[in-house]
Amino acid sequence: MDLVSGYKGVFGLVFGNENSSNEDSYVERLLDRISNGKLAEDRRNAITELQAIVSESQAAQLAFGAMGFPVLLSVLREEHDDVEMVRGALETLVSALTPINHAKGSSNEVQPALMNTDLLSREAESISLLLSLLTEDDFYVRYYTLQLLTALLTNSPQRLQEAILTIPRGITRLMDMLMDREVIRNEALLLLTHLTCEAEEIQKIVVFEGAFEKIFSIIKEEGGSDGGVVVQDCLELLNNLLRKNASNQVLLRETIGLDSLISILKLRGSGYTFTQQKTINLLSALETINLLIKVGSDADPGKDLNKQTNKRTLIQKKLLDYLLMLSVESQWAPVAVRCAALRCIGDLIAGDSKNCDVLSSKFLGEEPQVEPALNSILRIILRTSSMQEFIAADFVFKSFCEKNADGQSMLASTLIPQPYSMNYAPLEEDVNMSFGSMLLHGLTLGENDGDLEVCGRAASVLSHVLKDNLHCKDRVLRIRIEAPVPSLGAPEPLMHRMVKYLALASSMKSKDGKSRSSENSYIQEYILKLLVTWLADCPAAVHCFLDARPHLTYLLELVSNLSETVCVRDLAAVVLGECVIYNKSSDSAKDAFAIVDMMSQKIGLSSYFLMFDEMQKSFAFANIESSLNLKSFTRSSAASMEDIADSDNNDLSEQKNMDHPILSSILDSYFVNLVKGLEADIREQIVEAFSHPKVQVAVVPAELEQKMGESDGEYIRRLKAFLEKQCSEIQDLLSRNASLAEDLARTGGGSNSQSEQRVSGSSDKVQINALSRDLQETSKRLEMLKAEKAEVESEARKNRTLAEKMEADLRSLSGAYNSLEQSNIEQEKQVKALKSGAPSTFLDLEAIKAEAREEAQKESEGELNDLLVCLGQEQSKVDRLSARLLELGEDVDKLLEGVGDDVGNVEDDEDDEGTE
Repeated sequence: MDLVSGYKGVFGLVFGNENSSNEDSYVERLLDRISNGKLAEDRRNAITELQAIVSESQAAQLAFGAMGFPVLLSVLREEHDDVEMVRGALETLVSALTPINHAKGSSNEVQPALMNTDLLSREAESISLLLSLLTEDDFYVRYYTLQLLTALLTNSPQRLQEAILTIPRGITRLMDMLMDREVIRNEALLLLTHLTCEAEEIQKIVVFEGAFEKIFSIIKEEGGSDGGVVVQDCLELLNNLLRKNASNQVLLRETIGLDSLISILKLRGSGYTFTQQKTINLLSALETINLLIKVGSDADPGKDLNKQTNKRTLIQKKLLDYLLMLSVESQWAPVAVRCAALRCIGDLIAGDSKNCDVLSSKFLGEEPQVEPALNSILRIILRTSSMQEFIAADFVFKSFCEKNADGQSMLASTLIPQPYSMNYAPLEEDVNMSFGSMLLHGLTLGENDGDLEVCGRAASVLSHVLKDNLHCKDRVLRIRIEAPVPSLGAPEPLMHRMVKYLALASSMKSKDGKSRSSENSYIQEYILKLLVTWLADCPAAVHCFLDARPHLTYLLELVSNLSETVCVRDLAAVVLGECVIYNKSSDSAKDAFAIVDMMSQKIGLSSYFLMFDEMQKSFAFANIESSLNLKSFTRSSAASMEDIADSDNNDLSEQKNMDHPILSSILDSYFVNLVKGLEADIREQIVEAFSHPKVQVAVVPAELEQKMGESDGEYIRRLKAFLEKQCSEIQDLLSRNASLAEDLARTGGGSNSQSEQRVSGSSDKVQINALSRDLQETSKRLEMLKAEKAEVESEARKNRTLAEKMEADLRSLSGAYNSLEQSNIEQEKQVKALKSGAPSTFLDLEAIKAEAREEAQKESEGELNDLLVCLGQEQSKVDRLSARLLELGEDVDKLLEGVGDDVGNVEDDEDDEGTE
């Protein structure tokens, strides 16, 4: 009864001692009748009454949780033969775990259903018991068991997942339910959907049990995309199995293939009516496609390879045709479906030049109105009234142009200006235009509100075409746009027209910002993004931009205009910086230094660098992940059409936050990284230009002319003093400018008082810099001396080793000499002994002794001479090394201390022996 005692503690804590309430006593009597009743019919009636009260009263649910679980689990465990009792027990347990929908009470109110779920899921044996009931023959037993498991999983998913993994054949029994009767199959689908959510081990086991075959079999039986909510449940389960699980994706591709999935997207002859459920089914299938092909930012190479294989397979299966049908040709399809299909097209071709070529070769429509698919997608961008559809179609061109220089060149080659009559023709007359002509038509359509919106969208596409492609940038620079009235002037470059529309968009917004739609608020951002992309690493584009002097003036005003959004001012600041770092002009009025000088006067370098810090802290630049992710549709999230309707229905007209969907598409990861890279170059180049101003030819002041009666020597001395003074002042100014610019670049600016303090302390910094250079030179010299010292010490160690070897040789020679002397002494003793015995023999021995001594002396003298020569040579080396060590400040006596002592001792011994 540990189960009951543990629960009573919680029950008493929440509700005190109200156990005498009517519900508690009634539940207790019913439980007593169930456990102790003698008549089977009475026990069945009691369990029926218990189920009724538990399903209607929260107090009864609490009372049941405190006392009833052991009773009903005992019924399930011991009374398999009484089907009605088992049914009643299961239905009562389901009621005890199902929340009762009453009016909302206090937020701190205890939910009995959740407490009962937690209590039941703690008992591992209860889960095993419920799974065993799935093998029962009775339909209602299996049905209520699945409902009970689903309720447990909804409220305690992790605990139930762990329990099922420990039960042998637990998942197998659940998978068998997919082949059961329709009602049980549907319940099993819901249960498996909850069970496989973020549980990789269970996902693998479910797939091993044949989940893919069973899922697609059910989808086919239900009618594919035209089916009901069961198809949605199947696709949701499929997505759970494939999401972030590369091994399951490989199994799907290599076992049953992807044809069954693609067939769901195929529109049939009678399927051009889109119900709410069909829309949800198509969106779920498109989410499945997205899971197979979309590569995340943190994906490893193995996962990338799997995604590329999925893309190739899907392209071979003609998926692109079905996606184009859904997104472009089926304009009667819901906007949400068209947007999801366009995003799938973008993911399908992203980073794959072959897939990009396949898309560029596709033609849509019927004769004679056949046109390339890219033209049709561009028309969607220019014409659609849906913000989300424009973002999705723009994403297709972004993916097409990314790392696809050939595709960019192909699109840029069609950018041929049309006659004035075509440029200002209505937008509807672009059906027979080429891609480039249609794009230029959108860029130069007109100057009223709606036309500027089209211009901003076209500018976004052009920025993709120009991205990282110098050839395309130069080609577009040569495009000239005719003036509305030829007499007003020659054709102007396309870039100048873009700057003109940028200024018009700013002025129109300042006049009446409230009446503009949400898209119009971002015309400036799109045109500024185009300019940033165009000017990047392209001096010719910078030269073209600066050809019209008002452009620079307007840009400075835009940067300093506090009524503009943060994004507009920051992007304008980046364009200004590009005019500095990519400026190759030789004209003193518009070279890099002149622009830096204007920025310093009109904006202030501190304020300018502060804008970069402000930009880095903004939400859009901090969150560079694209917002184009597909939404997962479940029964709860797709309960009404409002959940899948286009977000344009929401009131976005007043939304100015940095997380606006359009702004998220403008500031994608590539563009944000480009701007961050440019920032470092801009800071460095401005510091360089500010600290090393250009040399100008100065006019000699009148006071420097030679005065009347002034001698040449005095004149020369006066000029020399003036020049020295000027040079000193110039050097001081240069050092002040350099230190000030470095501080601004490092700190991003500051208050006026801080700037004054930095200027006043700049001379000290110059001195510190000079001292730092001297210290570096001294350190280098010290390192060189240390290296020389180490070399000399190494040579000294070698010589010391050689001297020790010589000493060892001398000691061995001395030992040989001593042994020879000892032999002579013994021989002398023998001679004395022989003298006394035989005088003639003594004479012979004396002669032999004299001869041996003479021979030994000659041999020892030769060896000693050789050793003395070697010692003399080594002594000269030691003298030179000693002199070098003295120069380096080393104590030579300490280094040579002990060397030769042993030799001296040996020589002393020899002298003593010789004396003897």
